[in-house]
Amino acid sequence: MSKKEIADALNEIRFLASIRHKNIVGFLEAFLENNETELCIVMEFCGCGDLAQKVERYKRRRQYIDEDVLWRYLIQCLKALTHLHEKGICHRDLKVANTFLAEDGSVKIGDMNVSKRLSKKGQLQTQIGTPYYMSPEIWNNRPYDWSSDMWALGCMIYEVRFATSNKLTYSQKLTHTHTHTHIAGKLEATFHW
Repeated sequence: MSKKEIADALNEIRFLASIRHKNIVGFLEAFLENNETELCIVMEFCGCGDLAQKVERYKRRRQYIDEDVLWRYLIQCLKALTHLHEKGICHRDLKVANTFLAEDGSVKIGDMNVSKRLSKKGQLQTQIGTPYYMSPEIWNNRPYDWSSDMWALGCMIYEVRFATSNKLTYSQKLTHTHTHTHIAGKLEATFHW
């Protein structure tokens, strides 16, 4: 591992070790292997995969995920985000592929490798995350805060609900618009439903 990779991994370990919540994938331990060149992180096992896999299964069957299930997922994700935000942590990469399904039916957010504590001003500046879920502030290289996580959650829930639609997902429409206008150097939020 390079020094940067080790630093990034140590950042994730610090976050993971400090966070205990039933809707966040639990950190168990970390250790070095192979002459301290490989870092192993042991996390809680979520035996039902991730939400992206579930969305794909429903998409193949041309079915929608039940609204009551969607509400349960939303509430559990909100509880996890509330816990992170109360600790001053912004997830910065919330998406269906980073939302895991436990065998008890609960959802847990994970993959905290780009998470960061908010500055003393309560804002971050780095343009990071998955494009389909990035808020307008991130796309415009403006300071942002935990509300960017809420934007990503909104995109994620929309995607889960309308996964079988023939239209682009909400997040894909936003990304396409923002990518197109970002390249042009301006922001025009025009959506065609």
